[in-house]
Amino acid sequence: MAIGHPVFAFDTLESTNKTAAELLSLSKVQHGAVILARAQTAGRGQRGRIWIAEPGADLMMSVVLKPVCLRAEDQFMLGKLAALAVAEVVRALVPGEVRIKWPNDVLVERRKIAGILIKNEVVGELVQSSIVGIGINGNSTAFPEELVATSIQLASGRMVELETLREQLCQALDRWWVRFEERQPGWEAAYTEQLWARGRWSEMLLDGLPITARPMDVDRHGRLFVEVEGGNVAAYGLDRLRFAPR
Repeated sequence: MAIGHPVFAFDTLESTNKTAAELLSLSKVQHGAVILARAQTAGRGQRGRIWIAEPGADLMMSVVLKPVCLRAEDQFMLGKLAALAVAEVVRALVPGEVRIKWPNDVLVERRKIAGILIKNEVVGELVQSSIVGIGINGNSTAFPEELVATSIQLASGRMVELETLREQLCQALDRWWVRFEERQPGWEAAYTEQLWARGRWSEMLLDGLPITARPMDVDRHGRLFVEVEGGNVAAYGLDRLRFAPR
């Protein structure tokens, strides 16, 4: 079944990920199903942050995926393919450089335009199902400056039709899903090539302490490879490393 069918649309939800998980637990959704909300009352981003979105102005959705023989240790691969799909769709709609910020935000120039939050169900050594929550700032125009955010309308000067945006995103997700499931060569390199700050010295926090490091790549386990001053290279997970607040 192609990603994007069927669509379960709601006016208001706590979060699309939460509703998707409830429907999945009741076996009411299968691979490819989309849960869509006009507004969320308890949307979440990475590390428990609140996801701010203007009701009816932005795209808030979750997609149910059921990978075949994906080992739990490689589950970050789902984050890579989702980020690639989002970046592809955004790039077609806005001018300026579009990059993927580790682990899976999408930026236009230096401003965040989309975020991804994934919840996986692991049984034994395999991922049985995945809920991929995606938020794209579509037509919002007012963001607190500390969020360093933008939207498709702000970046392009044009409003975007959210239904069309959802369709384009589902089509992109389906294309990247096929490449992933068929283990087609080169798709992971596309993520690396689009990695924000790759090869540039950046201010980061390691175990809460400031360091200067140069991002290089992200492995299949989701660890960011960085070069630190002095030339040493190390890989760190989200539990230890993060970009410093801007």
